[in-house]
Amino acid sequence: MREIVDDLLRVWHSGRTGGLATLVRAQGSSPMPAGSAMMVDAEGRVFGSVSAGCAEAAVYEAVTESVRTGQRGLHRFGPGNGMDNTSMDCTGTLDVFTEPFSRRHFPEFPDVAADIAAQRQVTVFTVVWHKDPDVIGQHLITDRRHGTELVALPDSDIFVNSFARPPHLIIVGANAFAGALATQVKLLGYRVTICDARPTFASADAYPGCEVVVDWPHRYLNTQSAAGEIDGSTAVVVLSHDAKFEIPLLTVALRLPELGYLAALGSRNAHVHRLEALQAGGFDDDTLARLCSPAGLDLGARTPAETAVAIAAELLAARNGTSAEPMSSRTAPVHRHPSLVI
Repeated sequence: MREIVDDLLRVWHSGRTGGLATLVRAQGSSPMPAGSAMMVDAEGRVFGSVSAGCAEAAVYEAVTESVRTGQRGLHRFGPGNGMDNTSMDCTGTLDVFTEPFSRRHFPEFPDVAADIAAQRQVTVFTVVWHKDPDVIGQHLITDRRHGTELVALPDSDIFVNSFARPPHLIIVGANAFAGALATQVKLLGYRVTICDARPTFASADAYPGCEVVVDWPHRYLNTQSAAGEIDGSTAVVVLSHDAKFEIPLLTVALRLPELGYLAALGSRNAHVHRLEALQAGGFDDDTLARLCSPAGLDLGARTPAETAVAIAAELLAARNGTSAEPMSSRTAPVHRHPSLVI
């Protein structure tokens, strides 16, 4: 739902009624994870996706039927399941909840949208099945609980959709590579901080949508760590090409107990000098193995934009725990979204 929050708000404020479809469970191979959502507005326009194409037409019909009748309900889409007989290329089974969406149907939605925009934890509990039809579609909003799951309780099923704070990328060094990388990782859902001790280069106007901090990077990272703001979802990428900034920063970063990804850009020679300096500081080989240097996958990148793709790809592979090998060389399923039934 996060990707279509603004579209949902527009419908909510219009006073008209649209339709909302939410993928509450994906079994087998599915191109979209549970929690993905699609909205149909009052003009019949579509925003978002629950299946990346293979079931969209069938879901669209189910959503518009919910808008027309006012009924909320679960639908199953998939080959050979005997329900919602559709011709699809999906090899997995999708359970989708459809509901009308408006001020009357979801009066609390602006509060949810405000929490998401402010990067606050918020969780939406939705009754997607109940023995009493009047209970289906009821929402409960809370700032507790993590995860996205379908919970089976006596006489009801409840879908739990938790919007956690986005992962954080700290970029050290304000330059063209930083701007390109910030643009790339924001597409992956990261909130981005660019830190540089040079106020002339660290201009907020040059990096829209990013937090820009003018401070020595190692001092900023120490402050963030002391405030409990660094965890396994945090990434740090050093783009400064200056030892007086990067070595103190890497010294702090390598001592952190939790960090999802740590990388530094530079040539092979810069990498050798970087390791020598860190080894002189007392770091052993196992600790230095946590540092991805030179940063990025080998894509033949040369420009800032190409380098940003290479680093973002390595970051995504590290976040998902994958090998980053070509898909054409793998035999495992392409999509690995697990079933989320408890």
